[in-house]
Amino acid sequence: MANATSSIVVACDGSDQSLHAAKMAAELAKATGNPLKLLTVFPHTKVERLVISGVWPADIEEEQKVYGRRIFDAARETVSGIADPTEEVLLQGDPAHEIIEYLEAHPGTHMVMGRRGHSGVRRLTLGSISEKVIRHANGPVTVVSE
Repeated sequence: MANATSSIVVACDGSDQSLHAAKMAAELAKATGNPLKLLTVFPHTKVERLVISGVWPADIEEEQKVYGRRIFDAARETVSGIADPTEEVLLQGDPAHEIIEYLEAHPGTHMVMGRRGHSGVRRLTLGSISEKVIRHANGPVTVVSE
């Protein structure tokens, strides 16, 4: 089957919503026998703030690693006992753009992500990451809402 799911990837950002999505992704991975992967994106807005505050590129790399470790540790704790993640993917940039590019580069990925409850006005003016991913994804995306 050309469109078969080869892995379950959960997008994590440390929020309660993303941890809830991680738990559901782990349950889906366990039920389907597909590997579970964790993905987080070090946001470009955070990079811009660091550069403005005088942090040099080498320090940004370290900050990115610390950010990723914090997010991945929280997600691993959440999925503990359900499924063991097989990979951690740490990207940098605009979260929606990076997730969409990841999906394009990894056909067969089933993306699971949480949805933050932004107000209708904010969603209309900014758009949400999950809505952008759904609009542009080339494979299955499950958005978990509490």
